[in-house]
Order: sequence, then structure tokens, then C-alpha cells
Amino acid sequence: MTLHGEPPTHLTYEALEAVGVRHAFTTRHHGNFGGPAAPGGPFGRAPGGPALRALGITVPEIRYARQVHGSAALVADGRRPGLVGTGDALVTATPGAPLAIFTADCLAVIVADPERRVLALAHVGWRGTVRGLLGPLVATLAARFGARPKRLTAAIGPSIGPCCYEVDEPVIGPLRVAFPRDAARWAEPRGAGKWSLDLWRANTDQLVAAGVRSEAIHNARLCTGCRGDLFYSYRREGGGLGLVALAVLD
Repeated sequence: MTLHGEPPTHLTYEALEAVGVRHAFTTRHHGNFGGPAAPGGPFGRAPGGPALRALGITVPEIRYARQVHGSAALVADGRRPGLVGTGDALVTATPGAPLAIFTADCLAVIVADPERRVLALAHVGWRGTVRGLLGPLVATLAARFGARPKRLTAAIGPSIGPCCYEVDEPVIGPLRVAFPRDAARWAEPRGAGKWSLDLWRANTDQLVAAGVRSEAIHNARLCTGCRGDLFYSYRREGGGLGLVALAVLD
């Protein structure tokens, strides 16, 4: 993982660059992204910036989704730039078509198959984890685009870590129902009615269960809750702020 700029404006993973994916996970020093509903559009407060310049893309080229903490994956191919639809994952096999996912504690996950030249971005919070978003996403890449799970490279962006993510029964209950054999490994009790939830481990495990090699899943383990010097956090600062993950196939 490499941080770019002083102060750092975005970060990249060497493993994604090695498979032909230009990408960036922004920091708070890049500018504020409010998501698709933000005044003036998702890039209303930060119409450009160093990450976009580094990727060689412009705002009008970007495809993004109306994120709803669900599990739907949208194929962006054949769609005009801008809002593709409602969902929490975007997929493309078109070189030069940039995708964006917005986060403020949730995981942004980039997945790519270098041989089939297919790219996916996903926004995964606790609801997406309960719905097992990443497993069906890998299945979609395989069934529709001919990707092979064991060929995939994945990267998890800065997001809230188990150190800062305390949840209660309304979160743990559905997780236990959906993953009765795994929930205990992902959630550590923290006292009466409280648990520390490890979304990093849960989603890594879901990728591995879908056939992705564990050594091909990269995570800098940068917690948005801890690292207020670098990242916005919904839990710490409330709504209206955000980060963005950008990716484009060469």
C-alpha cells in the first residue's frame, strides 16, 4: 500500500496496479465527497483533485450507484457515465470506464480478474455483510464475464476496524441467522449487549468462501475510526462527509 501526497490525498495498492487496475482510495485531504445525494452531485464539493488527475480521468466520465446498503450488483457496460442505478456494487469489462463507490466507514472493495479484464467495486457495511454481498458478486463475475475466482485480486479500502466498530443485538442477531457458523469468529463480546464486529475478517472470509485465494486479498487495515488524521468517519463526525474509491481498467 502506498500513500500519495503530503498530506496524503489518496492511497493505492501495488497488487491492483500489477493487474492493470488504476485506482485510488481518497483521504480527507483530497476533498469531501458526499455521495450521489450530495448538493451539486457526488462530486459537488470536490470536482477534481489529485486522485482523479493521477488516474487520468475526469468527473463526467465516472459511473456510480445510488447506494442503499443492499446486495445488488449493477453492470455499468453500455451505460452512460453518471448514475447507473440503485445498488451497492458496480461491474465493468470496458477499459477506460471509471467506477466510483462512496464510503464513510463501510468497506470499499475492488475486485479484478486480469485475464478476463473485468473489474468490480463494492460498498459493504454490516447489512451488506449480513446479505453476503461479495459471494454473489464473485459468482456474477464468473457467470457473466468468465472470471475465475482463483484468478481474482481484491483490495479492501480504509474502513472501520474491529477496534472501533461496536454493535448491538440488532446487528449481531441477523448476522448469526445468516452465518451461524461464522458469526462468533467475526464478533467479540464487549460487555452486556455489545460486540466488537470485524467487518474486515467477515468479508475476507466471504471472498475466500467464494473461491478467492486468501493471499490475493489485500487490506492495509487502516481504520477510519482511529485515523481521524487521514479519514472521515460517519461514527465520529456524522453524515455529510465521505471518501471515494475509484477504479478503471487500463
